[in-house]
Amino acid sequence: MTPCCPPRPGRYLPHVALLTAAVTWGVIWYPYRLLEAAGLSGGVATLATYALALLMVLPLASGRLAPPPGRLGGLLVVALVSGWTNLAYVLAVIDGEVMRVMLLFYLAPLWTVLFARLILGERPHPHGYLVVALSLAGGVVMLHDGSGSPPLPNGRAEWLGLSAGVGFALANVVSRRIRDVPLATRSVWVFAGVAAVALVPAFAHGAALPAPSALMPMAWLLLAVTAGGIVLATLTVQYGLAHTAANQAIVVLLVELVAAALFSWLLAGEVMEPREWLGGAMIVAASLLSGRMVHS
Repeated sequence: MTPCCPPRPGRYLPHVALLTAAVTWGVIWYPYRLLEAAGLSGGVATLATYALALLMVLPLASGRLAPPPGRLGGLLVVALVSGWTNLAYVLAVIDGEVMRVMLLFYLAPLWTVLFARLILGERPHPHGYLVVALSLAGGVVMLHDGSGSPPLPNGRAEWLGLSAGVGFALANVVSRRIRDVPLATRSVWVFAGVAAVALVPAFAHGAALPAPSALMPMAWLLLAVTAGGIVLATLTVQYGLAHTAANQAIVVLLVELVAAALFSWLLAGEVMEPREWLGGAMIVAASLLSGRMVHS
């Protein structure tokens, strides 16, 4: 038997990139909670971190900020919908239980199937019906509390988490129409969209932004680290997705939930109940099936 060829250099780099993005998104909620404790509201912190992230990626898109012909409308939709998605996610994980918020966000494959049918006219893949059924069943199991009330999100944070997943699905579906827009250009527009949408809660009720000189050095460090994490996660996930089959990528990306469960327990003392684990497992299964649906 001849020995197998040694692995090619960089063979595992896409998987490492996806793993990096998943772990980063799984813990990104914590610095936002620290920033709120330091006196920065969720809206202000989102505005500041995404504005810094925008400054970080601008050099990558130098000379490529303008969208290709006919892509302005789609890019605006993706930027603004992504703006709401990211803002809603930040506000949700600041006030809500991290894992419940994230699992509601991970209902995104359900909304993706529906949006793809409504917007792109795509008929669901056979796996798509199972994705819808498993997602709905998982959501019902997780949200059912035995009180006899409808299994709906509990409170503002969970509704925000659910809406973030809806926005994520819509942005992904619309992105298929503008896939020829360079990644750096899309990243700049999305970060600008988040900052623009975050202006609303940041200035709500006549609130004023804190003066830069009023921020403690630790707050500035948290803002910079969080912005760097956002850029890192964005670029690594895009690189990983471009070089990994969809059914493999979704498995690696689900590490985000493992990281969130671990860090929410270690850093915030949050523990899920058995029915939440069961519902979460069904939602994860739906996400895995959605990866096969895209791959087929």
